[in-house]
Amino acid sequence: MAAIRKGENPASADTSSDKMESVQESHSEVTDLDKVDRDPATNRLAYAQNMSQEEYLAAEKSLKWKLDYRLLSMLWLIFILNYLDRKNIAAAKVAGMQEDLGLSSTQYATSIALLFVGYILMQLPSNIYLAQVRPSVYLPTVMMVWGAISALTGICNNAGGLYATRFLLGIVEAAYYPGALFLLSSWYRRSELGFRGALLFSGSQIGSAFSGLIGAGIQRGMDGVRGLESWRWIFIIEGAITVFVAFCAYFVLPDWPSTTKWLSPSERAVAEWRLIQDAGQVDEDDESWSYGFGLCFKDWRVYIFALMLLCVQVSSATSNFFPSVVETLGFSKVQTLLLTVPPYMVTLAVSVANNYSADRLQNSSFHIVWPMTMAILGYIIAATTTGVGPRYFAMIIMLAGAYGSNAVLVAWTQKTMLRPRIKRASAVAFVNGFGNIAQVFSSYLYPDESAPRYVLAMATNSGFALVAIVLALFMRFVLLQANKKLSAGDSAVGEVMVGEARAEIQGISEEERRTRKEGFRYIA
Repeated sequence: MAAIRKGENPASADTSSDKMESVQESHSEVTDLDKVDRDPATNRLAYAQNMSQEEYLAAEKSLKWKLDYRLLSMLWLIFILNYLDRKNIAAAKVAGMQEDLGLSSTQYATSIALLFVGYILMQLPSNIYLAQVRPSVYLPTVMMVWGAISALTGICNNAGGLYATRFLLGIVEAAYYPGALFLLSSWYRRSELGFRGALLFSGSQIGSAFSGLIGAGIQRGMDGVRGLESWRWIFIIEGAITVFVAFCAYFVLPDWPSTTKWLSPSERAVAEWRLIQDAGQVDEDDESWSYGFGLCFKDWRVYIFALMLLCVQVSSATSNFFPSVVETLGFSKVQTLLLTVPPYMVTLAVSVANNYSADRLQNSSFHIVWPMTMAILGYIIAATTTGVGPRYFAMIIMLAGAYGSNAVLVAWTQKTMLRPRIKRASAVAFVNGFGNIAQVFSSYLYPDESAPRYVLAMATNSGFALVAIVLALFMRFVLLQANKKLSAGDSAVGEVMVGEARAEIQGISEEERRTRKEGFRYIA
């Protein structure tokens, strides 16, 4: 295949005039890989622009394979363990923890809420810090700490000890999910991000499902081993597994596209250039962290995304009590824990398929609306019938609906709040942290005495799901209006993107881009 014209991008030939002028002028021909590896980032970008189409596509294919194999798969495995350590308290309750510790239903709900208090407080500071350090060191370190805290929960003897460990667990776990999402968005294009985000988020369903399976196995085979109740072994065993995987993660996770040593120089060059193509700006921060932080909170759209996620999180709060909800069907403890698995497996399939569709169709809003509608149907059925079949069906679709829209929404936030790096990190942390406020107050919607229908909880979940639908449609309208302004040339990219873009984007002035009427468009 013939080499492409100098500066022409092989993945999008019609963007050849959109290359960075500073790179073009300073490095008209860069072909020495050793020099690329030694010299500043501009040399790598110039090298990527001067690659032949065959070279570029081969480097991109190798890059994406390495990212999926090392980055995505490790983040996915960690997220499974993240949810195991977060949700194992629900399995422990069914296994007898509440009775052994003498907890009332309110005290149990408080232990759930306290985790999310710590989780909310640390999201934003953690993600800002992560954007300035090495993710390959920071994320495994916090994982090792939360694994140790989870294991220590198994030696609690009263409500106070449980409160302390759950609060500390929330503080440390706060670093992971927004940090993982931010790291993914630092490597993948917007068209690739939603599906990868869904694969990552599928770890939550698998972790929740395995929590029931592991809990059932431990309940059956380890109750009384070494004088410990089975619920204590749930915490100890799962925490120990987390610590071991955290140690392995030190050697697997990457840092940033410009600094990851296990990529070749050409792969690093392609990694950086892909992000410039996608958003029109290098994914680095020239300013201090306060610059991007300020841009985040000046952008009013971040508050709409945050409120939308809060509504989605309220609608998915059932997951914190799911084994208890399934227990109302009247089966044994082991059967109850096993019955929690199929709903999470259906949820996994729905979530991945929905996010894949959102990426392929370049649409986020409708992929939030339809799962929320399905969840509302599940809540109505659960609140209005006591039949085993209909209630179990309701449990399946309420989980699939609530979780099916969650990953789409978080990915949509990142696709909208792109640059600079600190703005994106701040936005995803704030949105996720604010959304999880729902987990604090919703923990009190499921008192034991409201079983089996949990009418108040189901009505609340339905109401918040409806608000999420309205907000998704409103944000769709807002972003489509912004796209119309860009297409008409009525506004500069930097104006519409609320400071995310500057005049030097891809070497094209705002005036020129206004005239050209092409380039960046929001995904609605």
